Amino acid sequence: MTIQINTDKTISGEQRSEEYFSSLIAEALQRFDSHITRIEVHLKDENGKKDGINDISCLIEARIEGKQPIAVTNQADSVDQAVIGAIDKIKSAVGTIVGKMQQH
Repeated sequence: MTIQINTDKTISGEQRSEEYFSSLIAEALQRFDSHITRIEVHLKDENGKKDGINDISCLIEARIEGKQPIAVTNQADSVDQAVIGAIDKIKSAVGTIVGKMQQH
Protein backbone atom coordinates (compact mmCIF):
# COMPACT_ATOMS: atom_id res chain seq x y z
CA MET A 1 0.00 0.00 0.00
CA THR A 2 1.51 3.28 -1.14
CA ILE A 3 0.57 6.42 0.78
CA GLN A 4 0.99 9.82 -0.87
CA ILE A 5 0.31 13.07 0.99
CA ASN A 6 -0.33 16.31 -0.91
CA THR A 7 -0.76 19.77 0.62
CA ASP A 8 -1.72 23.14 -0.79
CA LYS A 9 0.64 26.10 -0.51
CA THR A 10 -0.88 27.34 2.78
CA ILE A 11 -0.27 24.09 4.69
CA SER A 12 3.31 23.12 5.35
CA GLY A 13 4.03 19.53 4.38
CA GLU A 14 6.77 18.91 6.92
CA GLN A 15 8.53 15.56 6.72
CA ARG A 16 7.63 14.74 10.34
CA SER A 17 3.94 15.39 9.70
CA GLU A 18 3.94 13.27 6.55
CA GLU A 19 5.58 10.36 8.36
CA TYR A 20 3.20 10.73 11.31
CA PHE A 21 0.06 10.80 9.16
CA SER A 22 1.34 7.97 6.96
CA SER A 23 1.87 5.80 10.03
CA LEU A 24 -1.63 6.63 11.35
CA ILE A 25 -3.19 5.70 8.01
CA ALA A 26 -1.14 2.52 7.64
CA GLU A 27 -2.06 1.43 11.17
CA ALA A 28 -5.78 2.17 10.71
CA LEU A 29 -6.00 0.35 7.37
CA GLN A 30 -3.57 -2.46 8.17
CA ARG A 31 -6.17 -5.23 7.98
CA PHE A 32 -7.16 -4.10 4.46
CA ASP A 33 -3.54 -3.86 3.26
CA SER A 34 -3.91 -6.73 0.79
CA HIS A 35 -6.89 -5.01 -0.90
CA ILE A 36 -5.61 -1.41 -1.07
CA THR A 37 -3.04 -0.51 -3.71
CA ARG A 38 -2.73 3.21 -3.01
CA ILE A 39 -3.89 5.94 -0.62
CA GLU A 40 -3.82 9.61 -1.59
CA VAL A 41 -4.28 12.34 0.99
CA HIS A 42 -5.04 15.93 -0.03
CA LEU A 43 -4.86 18.64 2.63
CA LYS A 44 -5.98 22.19 1.98
CA ASP A 45 -6.91 25.32 3.87
CA GLU A 46 -10.29 26.47 2.54
CA ASN A 47 -9.73 30.08 3.68
CA GLY A 48 -6.09 30.40 2.73
CA LYS A 49 -4.14 32.37 5.31
CA LYS A 50 -7.30 33.71 6.98
CA ASP A 51 -8.54 32.05 10.15
CA GLY A 52 -11.90 30.31 10.16
CA ILE A 53 -13.95 27.55 11.70
CA ASN A 54 -13.55 24.10 10.10
CA ASP A 55 -11.37 25.57 7.37
CA ILE A 56 -8.91 22.67 7.05
CA SER A 57 -10.09 20.02 4.60
CA CYS A 58 -8.68 16.51 4.29
CA LEU A 59 -9.65 14.30 1.36
CA ILE A 60 -8.48 10.69 1.46
CA GLU A 61 -8.82 8.56 -1.66
CA ALA A 62 -8.33 4.80 -1.45
CA ARG A 63 -7.69 2.71 -4.53
CA ILE A 64 -8.97 -0.80 -3.94
CA GLU A 65 -7.80 -3.62 -6.19
CA GLY A 66 -10.43 -4.34 -8.86
CA LYS A 67 -12.78 -1.55 -7.71
CA GLN A 68 -13.36 2.13 -8.40
CA PRO A 69 -11.45 4.47 -6.08
CA ILE A 70 -13.39 5.76 -3.08
CA ALA A 71 -12.91 9.14 -1.45
CA VAL A 72 -13.97 10.72 1.81
CA THR A 73 -13.63 14.29 3.06
CA ASN A 74 -13.45 15.71 6.55
CA GLN A 75 -13.24 19.33 7.66
CA ALA A 76 -11.93 20.50 11.02
CA ASP A 77 -10.17 23.35 12.79
CA SER A 78 -6.72 21.72 12.62
CA VAL A 79 -4.80 19.49 10.25
CA ASP A 80 -4.59 16.73 12.88
CA GLN A 81 -8.35 16.73 13.50
CA ALA A 82 -9.12 16.80 9.76
CA VAL A 83 -6.81 13.86 9.02
CA ILE A 84 -7.97 11.75 11.98
CA GLY A 85 -11.64 12.33 11.07
CA ALA A 86 -10.98 11.39 7.44
CA ILE A 87 -9.09 8.26 8.53
CA ASP A 88 -12.13 7.13 10.54
CA LYS A 89 -14.39 7.69 7.52
CA ILE A 90 -12.14 5.90 5.00
CA LYS A 91 -11.66 2.97 7.39
CA SER A 92 -15.42 2.55 7.59
CA ALA A 93 -15.91 2.91 3.82
CA VAL A 94 -13.12 0.46 2.96
CA GLY A 95 -14.43 -1.98 5.57
CA THR A 96 -17.86 -1.92 3.94
CA ILE A 97 -16.49 -2.51 0.44
CA VAL A 98 -14.09 -5.28 1.48
CA GLY A 99 -16.87 -6.92 3.50
CA LYS A 100 -19.12 -6.96 0.44
CA MET A 101 -16.29 -8.37 -1.69
CA GLN A 102 -15.78 -11.23 0.75
CA GLN A 103 -19.50 -12.06 0.83
CA HIS A 104 -19.63 -12.64 -2.93
